Amino acid sequence: MAGFPTLPASASFSGSMIPTIWAPKAQIKFYERTILNQIANTNYEGQISKYGATVTINKTPDITVSDYIEGEDLDYELPSVTTVDLVIDKGLKYAFRVPDVSRKQSIIEFMDDWSDDGAKQLKIKMERNIYADIYTDVSSDNTGASAGKLSGDINLGAASAPVVFTTANSIDVIVERCSVVLDEQDIPDEDRWMILPAWACARLKNSDLKDASLTGDGKSTVRTGFIGMIDRFKIYQSNVLYITTGDSATSALFGHKSALTFASQLVINETMRAEKSFGDLVRGLQVYGYKVEKDDAMGHLYIAKS
Repeated sequence: MAGFPTLPASASFSGSMIPTIWAPKAQIKFYERTILNQIANTNYEGQISKYGATVTINKTPDITVSDYIEGEDLDYELPSVTTVDLVIDKGLKYAFRVPDVSRKQSIIEFMDDWSDDGAKQLKIKMERNIYADIYTDVSSDNTGASAGKLSGDINLGAASAPVVFTTANSIDVIVERCSVVLDEQDIPDEDRWMILPAWACARLKNSDLKDASLTGDGKSTVRTGFIGMIDRFKIYQSNVLYITTGDSATSALFGHKSALTFASQLVINETMRAEKSFGDLVRGLQVYGYKVEKDDAMGHLYIAKS
């Protein structure tokens, strides 16, 4: 421990007669916001309990509609039912050791503090992993430089040529591009969402609409990353979106809550005595799975600052 500067003839007692004082509370740590529960549905979470579990989801078939002709016999079709599997095939863990001597001599309840940190870090890493993967499952009509199921001329950018997202054009990108892409897929207006990085949210806040359209309150922003609504999108801020190599393009995501299915289960969170040392072992395991259930209800936008 460094003490106050002293003159050459003076003695420094730092670390000997002047003791080191441990603060009774640990330093406050800030975490990236996690918003997965705001944008994904968890309809099947109660049906999973362990790694390797699979939930088979029935998809609603398309019923054929044809013109009616007076006097004709009806032909009855047998709808083709398809399924999609939600597999719990991923897991994250943490494990650390708490020596008895350290815990006895410390006035900080660090075992609970460290366990809480481990649980939060699990959520952050889980969300980062998911965002880095699901954009590849988006419908080809909802991504790229020629997006749009009907129009085919909506530029949502590419990794090598992202859309430059500025204060001046931010509203237009959301309303005239992202909204239209979902509209052309007949996606419902309710429960639409969009995730943007912090710098893009800042440009939105400085855009022409400013607070008139960003209707979120302070509490919800801190709690969930929700900053307000633009058109029919709930806009969320996240620092864990996937960024391409070289930090040139951010994969911003948008869609409807029905698009992504997610299920998670905290399998283990336990403390046990160490076998070969005096202390406790703390460990946790969380298993999870996700699936882009409706690829036409999610869109992908590559954006960059310049």
